[in-house]
Amino acid sequence: MILEKIKKPNDIHKIALSDFPQLAEEIRGFLVESVSRTGGHLASNLGVVELTLALHNVLNLPHDKIIWDVGHQAYTHKILTGRKEEFERLRMEGGISGFPKRKESPCDSFDTGHSSNSISAGLGYVRARDLLGQKHYVVSVIGDGALTGGMAYEALNNAADLKTNFIIILNDNNMSISKNVGGMSSYLSALRTAEVYTGFKMNVTRNLKKIPKVGTAVVDTMRKTKSSIKQLFIPGMLFENMGLTYLGPVDGHDMRQMMKLFNEAKRVEGAVVVHVLTEKGRGYEPARSHPDRFHGTGPFDIKTGKALKVQKAPSYTDVFAKTMLSLGEKEKRLVAITAAMPEGTGLKKFGKAFPDRFYDVGIAEEHAVTFAAGLALGGMIPVVAVYSSFLQRSVDQILHDVCMQNLHVIFALDRAGLVGADGETHHGCFDLSYLSMMPNMTVLAPKNAWEMEAMLAFAVGYPGPCAIRYPRGDAYQGLEEYRTPVEYGKSEILREGSELAVISVGGMTETCKEVCETLKKDGYNPTFVNARFVKPLDTALLDRLARDHRLFVTVEENVKNGGFGEHVASYLEACHPGVRTLSIAIWDRFITHGTVQELKAKIGLTATDIVKAIEEYED
Repeated sequence: MILEKIKKPNDIHKIALSDFPQLAEEIRGFLVESVSRTGGHLASNLGVVELTLALHNVLNLPHDKIIWDVGHQAYTHKILTGRKEEFERLRMEGGISGFPKRKESPCDSFDTGHSSNSISAGLGYVRARDLLGQKHYVVSVIGDGALTGGMAYEALNNAADLKTNFIIILNDNNMSISKNVGGMSSYLSALRTAEVYTGFKMNVTRNLKKIPKVGTAVVDTMRKTKSSIKQLFIPGMLFENMGLTYLGPVDGHDMRQMMKLFNEAKRVEGAVVVHVLTEKGRGYEPARSHPDRFHGTGPFDIKTGKALKVQKAPSYTDVFAKTMLSLGEKEKRLVAITAAMPEGTGLKKFGKAFPDRFYDVGIAEEHAVTFAAGLALGGMIPVVAVYSSFLQRSVDQILHDVCMQNLHVIFALDRAGLVGADGETHHGCFDLSYLSMMPNMTVLAPKNAWEMEAMLAFAVGYPGPCAIRYPRGDAYQGLEEYRTPVEYGKSEILREGSELAVISVGGMTETCKEVCETLKKDGYNPTFVNARFVKPLDTALLDRLARDHRLFVTVEENVKNGGFGEHVASYLEACHPGVRTLSIAIWDRFITHGTVQELKAKIGLTATDIVKAIEEYED
């Protein structure tokens, strides 16, 4: 096998170009087989095999720098830099990450996981290179989906001033996670079909070069100015009108053509966009036919493409989807917004049922929030459904555009807390801290499936900003007998006791139930509280419990700093200084990848760990 010859960075330079097609097929076979066992991002990686091979062939790593936007498409890059054997533990605790990580290899130039930042990072590398008088190439690889993120345009605008080389590869597969939407997608679609123009441009170039003595000089001069060949014949082209050189489009599975274009891009004195057309899921029919399903997948059967683990219980996302449909039928002002994830957030069914009230804004979380603010001012009730980790990108918009105006915008935060294999870039463990600091914001967390429905209904009826955060995976079905109506700012007592109070936040309620049962066996008589509201605090309940409880234990799947536990501790310290508080939360550090249970055990969030922490604190 040719792939066996790849042991370390730049081994690809020893491979004959005639063997590249076979190497590409071997890599695809390896990726399908490997990801079928471990799970991971498959469709995007299958689409960039040839692109990555061509790129590595014209560069020298780690001397040259590649920044992969988002980074979930960097599996071939990892293979080509000597990490093939480590794929057995891909995205597992102690194994390699599914994203580029500088601590893994010097060939990973930037830690990524969120989108639209690769051009900014690459531009920083370029400026540093030039200031230090270094000589190497910097390449940012960004998908067409990531170009819906405004940060990419801020960077492109800044890159236009460059007088030295910076290569931006636009990996255009007409997809982000779901199908792309919006003006940029339509614009790129037109470029994809511009074969007549591409051929025309090449003919013009060839004919000009035939002019004796001056032809080549004319072509070179045109390339070095804003009046490029493209602008001469197609005025108004976006990238070149911004001051960037544009090359392409080129077939992203034709390695020779890409290498030719990449080498041409290396000669450009300035920022150059190379437009590469790829097919997501290429080489594996189930992934090619259903790229959204194979964007991030668990283990699956290679022959059928079907998941090996079939989910039996509804997830919180499923409950959210069902409740949105029900509420949408009753409340005609209810609208839903997603940032390129209608399937992942559960809004796909709402979109089909109410297409006029559903908006996919692409990978543009900041825009989604302010767009929701405008909808609210216009008389609608917008629900912004987004993964907790991605909502971090729009903190200013939530604070300034929604909370400051006290607008009726609902945030549905999926994947809150630890999410597992995607690791530190995707854990949603900061939302309680940054949301609860904002005036006018109400923050809720459901204990189970029923409460998820009840809280969403409450939020639709509540007039101000409201955020509901819920974990990834199966919705807890326990404690169904406790169905106290959701009332603003009120917690729910699940068990009355004395001396010791355990207060659980949302997804930790199932664990806290086990904690209380163990404490009872150990001779304690714990009060068990479902917080429900992280903000506002149920100070009336805290005041009542403080009369006959000496220790409050708060448990949350959020960082300790600024979290629920700190708010409870601050209140008790001010109003009931004799009562102690033990906050069980996530450490003040980034948590790596692994299963959720492995990670909880690692940081002390299992029932056994919590009981031990309480009993040691009592000693």
